[in-house]
Amino acid sequence: MHNRSASADRNSRNPRNRVGGKNSFDRAPQRQRPARTPAPSLDRELDNMPVRAVPTVNSFEELGLSAKLCDELARAGIKKPFPIQSATLPDALSGRDVLGRAQTGSGKTLAFGLALLSRLDGGKAKPKYPRAIVLVPTRELAMQVSDALTPLARSLGLWCRTVVGGMSFAKQADALRRGVDLLIATPGRLSDHVRQGTCVLDEVAFTALDEADQMADMGFMPQVRAILDLTPVGQRMLFSATLDGDVEQLVRRYLHEPVTHSVQSAKASVTTMDHHVLLVSKEDKPAVIAEMAAREGRTIMFLRTKHHVDRLTAKLRSIGVNAGALHGGKTQGARNRVLGDFKEGSLPVLVATDVAARGIHVDGISLVVHVDPPADAKGYLHRAGRTARAGESGTVVTIVTHQERRTVARMTEQAGVRPTSTTVRPGGEDLVRITGARIPTGEPIVEQEQTKRPPRGGGHRNSGGGYRGQGGRNNNRDRFNPRRARSDRSRER
Repeated sequence: MHNRSASADRNSRNPRNRVGGKNSFDRAPQRQRPARTPAPSLDRELDNMPVRAVPTVNSFEELGLSAKLCDELARAGIKKPFPIQSATLPDALSGRDVLGRAQTGSGKTLAFGLALLSRLDGGKAKPKYPRAIVLVPTRELAMQVSDALTPLARSLGLWCRTVVGGMSFAKQADALRRGVDLLIATPGRLSDHVRQGTCVLDEVAFTALDEADQMADMGFMPQVRAILDLTPVGQRMLFSATLDGDVEQLVRRYLHEPVTHSVQSAKASVTTMDHHVLLVSKEDKPAVIAEMAAREGRTIMFLRTKHHVDRLTAKLRSIGVNAGALHGGKTQGARNRVLGDFKEGSLPVLVATDVAARGIHVDGISLVVHVDPPADAKGYLHRAGRTARAGESGTVVTIVTHQERRTVARMTEQAGVRPTSTTVRPGGEDLVRITGARIPTGEPIVEQEQTKRPPRGGGHRNSGGGYRGQGGRNNNRDRFNPRRARSDRSRER
């Protein structure tokens, strides 16, 4: 595990506030390690460990949370902790570093969020100096985390703000100048703020990394390491669905004797989730997709490319299915509107790329459709995690043509999933039974013109640090002239 004194020495040698600059990485000490037998991966270690029973906890009060937090949770209808929360909160509240492995939708956000807010309670942030940070891979996930934690932070008199790419840099800098207790950020945009001097990490006492394996998959590890090198050695928590590769190196380097909790295997599938492989011919595939999209209830359809997402969305709308597209090529305002409509229920079908797979945390999604099979087992589990959240039930369907059978069979086996294979045709009884498919109305969905909002006036304090997507063109860009990280331009989608 990581040696804290070594980290402190490293922090003192590196120049401060140079995330992403050449000094951040070029001068980092390179430790020579003797040749040795590779240690087993953390995933394998956790799989081989005896399963510890998660304590039965019936209320958050039993975990030692303050009355204010418990009251706010009750107002939101959250009264009983999920297993990952019951397992990790006692250690996190005591100040221990925590390593948590759990599937998407298992309640990880409150597991680290409640601990951070409890530890921050009673303090006050200085301008530009956040007291705690949460790093997440995508803008959508950052906003979801902010939506969950901001009301809780407000109940304690704490300021929770978000900095992500695609939003006004100037408004984010203004929020940081006013003082932020808990900062939720994507690595690229936080690097920009640190580099420009609008955010200083010298007083960060608590750090949480959410969906760390996706940050590794998206290439954010250099920025994440640079950010952690600039933070003092305080309490750190890392939550991830898998703990292999770069994530394992991150754990061993930056977490000090962490308490590990794993409520599920890395390959486990949620017990309330039904998995199906629908075998179709190429000729029938478009009609099968259309009938599934026309069903009742919230549905997410995943495709590989932005172009295919836009094309399928346009096709569905032309035959009477109210669908919306979500991918990295959309403006942040358009993405916010589509995701907001999907949450509210006015948009029943969301067509998205893989990049959005972990940024969509919406309750009540009853069907996930792999229109294009995912690239690997990890992608399958992340997509599937959009349904059967928080104890709800859901169905995951993979549409497979004859040429894709072997590849999909190998992938689902690696994911620890045993789907039911069924040959279906448009209008068939099996298709209706599994997915609730219906014939589309055929009446095109008319595009509604977006009404212009009146200019916002007054303080930026209530704007939530820009995480709601307000604000158009940044007129103060020249004043800050941030060097946009490549990740903000292409990876945070």
